[in-house]
Amino acid sequence: MHKVPRYGVDPFAWLDGALDVARSEGIDCLFPTQEQAALLARVADRVRSAGLGCPVPPFSAIRAVQDKSSATKTLAAYGVPQPATSVARTRSELLDVGPFPVWVKTAIGTASNGVRFVRSKAELGAFVDELDRGGRLGGGVVVQQPAKGPLVMVQTVFSEGDLVAFHANLRIRAGHSGGAAVKESTDLTELRAPLAALGLALGWHGALSCDAIIGPDGPVVIDVNPRLVEPGNAWRSGVDLVDTMLQVAFDERVAPMPDGRVGVRTHQLLIAVLGAAQQGRHRRGILAELANGVSGRGPYRHSAEELTPLRGDWRAAIPVAAASLATLTWPNAHRLFGGSAVSGYALTARAWETILTAS
Repeated sequence: MHKVPRYGVDPFAWLDGALDVARSEGIDCLFPTQEQAALLARVADRVRSAGLGCPVPPFSAIRAVQDKSSATKTLAAYGVPQPATSVARTRSELLDVGPFPVWVKTAIGTASNGVRFVRSKAELGAFVDELDRGGRLGGGVVVQQPAKGPLVMVQTVFSEGDLVAFHANLRIRAGHSGGAAVKESTDLTELRAPLAALGLALGWHGALSCDAIIGPDGPVVIDVNPRLVEPGNAWRSGVDLVDTMLQVAFDERVAPMPDGRVGVRTHQLLIAVLGAAQQGRHRRGILAELANGVSGRGPYRHSAEELTPLRGDWRAAIPVAAASLATLTWPNAHRLFGGSAVSGYALTARAWETILTAS
C-alpha cells in the first residue's frame, strides 16, 4: 500500500505518484479499477512509454461516456435502450422538467453522488438551489423518468472494439448508497448486441460497465461507466474479467470468454451492514443483517462473500466488525465509512475539467 495524492483533488499529482510507485516497485501494469480510467486514457502514451500495460480505450471514447449528459447522447446514437431521458442545460430548463417523480443526475458523480430522486416541484427547487450553490449545474443535468423493475449490473471487456467478455448479475439486496449487497448471476442477452455495437463504434479497449432496469418491455440502461466494477460475482460464475483485462493490457490476442453460470449468488456483508444503518433499520436491523450473513440464512443462502472472505485471511473480518460495532453504537456512522471510501477515487467535476483542458 502506497500513499499518493487524492485523485479527485489533483489527478495529475496522483498520476505522478502512481508512476513513481510503479518504477520503484517494478510494477508492469496500471490497472484502472475506478475513475482513474479517465486520466489514464488521457495520458495513455505517457503510461505505455514508461513500459506499463494499461487497458484503457482512446480518450475520445472516454469523453463519449464519462459524463452523464454525453453518455445519454452516445447511448441514444448507437441504439442502446434507455428510459425517457432529457438533458437540461440551464437552471430554468431544469426547473421546468416533469412529470414527477424523476431522477435528476449531475454530469459528473460517483457512487450515487449527484443523483437525486425528486418527487415534487418543491423538492426539485431545493435540489437545484443546492446544485447552484455548489457550482454543479454546468455540463448539463440529466433528467430521467423512473423505470420499474429489478436492477441488473452488466460488465463487459473489449479488445480493440471487439467484445471479449460479458457478464450480468441481478441486485438481490440493496446495500449502502444503492450498491448491491447480494448479487445473483443472470442471463441478459438482450443487452449483448447493443453494447457490442457501442464498443465497436467507439473502438473500446478495456472495461465498460452499465446499470440497467429490467422492465416489462425489456432492459433499459440507466448508467454507464468506463471501468470494471466489482468482478467477484463474474469470477464465481466462471467469467474471469480481471484476467481478460490483463490480456487486453498487454495487447495479447484475446479469445472471447464463454458465458458464465446463471444463478450464482455472492454478497458483500460490509456493504449490507452499512446499508442497514443507512436505511434506518437501527440496531435490531443491523444485528439481523449481520446474523443472516454470518450464518448463511435468507438472501445469503448458498452465497459466497466476495469482498471480505475469511478463508485464508482472518484480517478480512476486521472491516466488517468495525462497521458493525460503529453502526450499532451510532447508526449514522455509515456516513463515515461510505464517504471516506468514495472520496479516495471519485472523479470530481473540477478534476474532469483539469483532465479535459490538459495540454
